[in-house]
Amino acid sequence: MEAMTEKSGAPEDVATLSFEQARDELVRVVAELEQGAPTLEHSLALWERGEALAARCEEWLLGAKRRLEAARATVERTGAEEAR
Repeated sequence: MEAMTEKSGAPEDVATLSFEQARDELVRVVAELEQGAPTLEHSLALWERGEALAARCEEWLLGAKRRLEAARATVERTGAEEAR
């Protein structure tokens, strides 16, 4: 998996990943799960990593949604003020 750190061999902390990094790794994890991991332990580790990656993607998307809603509210307020 590309998100492993070279020094420790431990998975990169999901909280540090951009949306694109998390999404791309999630695609790789799903593909590996679909092909069948060599052991049950490896399958479980992949599943757990996939869940964490999916949660990170959702976190990014919810943040983007909040930013869009805030921007829309600002535009609506500005438009209402100009209409006065």
